Amino acid sequence: MQPPPDEARRDPAEDTQWSRPECQAWTGTLLLGTCLLYCARVSMPVCTVSMSQDFGWNKKEAGIVLSSFFWGYCLTQIVGGHLGDRVGGEKVILLSASAWGLITAATPLLAHLGSAHLVFMTFSRILTGLLQGVYFPALTSLLSQKVRESERAFTYSTVGAGSQFGTLVTGAVGSLLLDWYGWQSVFYLSGGLTLLWVCYVYRYLLSEQDLFLALGILAQGLPMAKKPRVPWRQLFRKPSVWAAIFSQLSAACSFFILLSWLPTFFKETFPSSKGWVFNVVPWLVAIPASLFSGFLSDHLISQGYRTIAVRKFMQVMGLGLSSVFALCLGHTSSFCKSVFFASASIGLQTFNHSGISVNIQDLAPSCAGVLFGVANTAGALAGVVGVGLGGYLIETTGSWTSVFNLVAAISSLGLCAFLMFGKAQRVDLSPGREDL
Repeated sequence: MQPPPDEARRDPAEDTQWSRPECQAWTGTLLLGTCLLYCARVSMPVCTVSMSQDFGWNKKEAGIVLSSFFWGYCLTQIVGGHLGDRVGGEKVILLSASAWGLITAATPLLAHLGSAHLVFMTFSRILTGLLQGVYFPALTSLLSQKVRESERAFTYSTVGAGSQFGTLVTGAVGSLLLDWYGWQSVFYLSGGLTLLWVCYVYRYLLSEQDLFLALGILAQGLPMAKKPRVPWRQLFRKPSVWAAIFSQLSAACSFFILLSWLPTFFKETFPSSKGWVFNVVPWLVAIPASLFSGFLSDHLISQGYRTIAVRKFMQVMGLGLSSVFALCLGHTSSFCKSVFFASASIGLQTFNHSGISVNIQDLAPSCAGVLFGVANTAGALAGVVGVGLGGYLIETTGSWTSVFNLVAAISSLGLCAFLMFGKAQRVDLSPGREDL
């Protein structure tokens, strides 16, 4: 007896996708997970001044501790995507979160293990970077396999809003905890909440059998994994793949430069201004902007607009218009206008969540995690170089305009590459099955 025609034509991948209630539950859970990821990540920058006073660090030593996170973060992007594609992104996220949550909560204890405070803190930040580096590639892999194409942009942008929310929460609550209980309390809170989140996911959303199976696969070097090998040669022959990688690199580099230098820009340009204004307002704007971009993207696709046209429009907003507002920052002496321009630039950059970040899932859903890992590794490395180059430009020119010109130049190059070569057709299929 043959199956009905509709069932015969059904994509087997659809059987593994989440139902609407499952998607809603996981979206909320991953939104909170991303928030806690950034709470743990931003805890050190928030506490650096207080820790420097306690341990006698100078600016150079504090810079070593702060930058050491990215040393580890760059190394596990591809590994995280590979593991997510092979054993399941949700399992990779849960296992890594349990480890980085424990390290974050134990940071005050590590700081007092001996007299080598700088060594212990640098090592803990490298380890935290290694563990957090798997998160977004594993998340990309998970959503590419579990979420319908018509809902991916809103889901990814909603989950991605957790990064702004986590930065906002740590900046606001962390400042209060610093004043009331000392820097140790910031690490205890962010690490402890992460471990509580891990317990919730383990108890209510993941089966014990799946988790132990994933651990067994990892312990045996992935021999039980059934996923096909990543078609690297086929992927890297496609201009659309290179366009996606370069656009992601540009978006990440621009974001890291603004994230690193905006606080210093405001402190030096407007020394009498309130710090909480420029540290909070841009992130308050970014959260609804991220949600709106995802809703708008999925709505346009549901109305019949071509997927690639929508993705390119999102990049025009995320890389093009955002860089215009960044340029405006270098040509105003008004504090209110500067806060407005910074908020607009940061807010519009969240449109990248519904553009290039989802486009990688369009191109290669079967290996989206590892491909995103490649792109994000390039972005993280470029971000480190870009932040350093920004500091060099400030020192040599004495003008903040040069930094914002750098952001605009990098964003424009990424946008041009994506507009010229970006596509949304799958490139991970065998040549005979490609969706051309």
